[in-house]
Amino acid sequence: MDINGLIVLIVIGLIAGFLAGKIMKGSGFGVIGDILIGIVGAVIGGWLWGVLRLPGIGPWWLTDIIIATVGACLLLFIVGLVKRR
Repeated sequence: MDINGLIVLIVIGLIAGFLAGKIMKGSGFGVIGDILIGIVGAVIGGWLWGVLRLPGIGPWWLTDIIIATVGACLLLFIVGLVKRR
């Protein structure tokens, strides 16, 4: 991965983590937390998107943000379930 790809990954992770934090609990997790949640969410969302064979939505960057946000929301939901036990 080149430096441009890494920057795109970090920016999309930040946006997705922030959006997932807003959707799932009403606030973000800080810059580093949002980036980490967004990147892990991108992996989960990418896997889920491929399994379900869902189409892209608009330009690539919008599709990537949506996929990562969905994955990050799923991650936060699962973490919330585990923390309740």
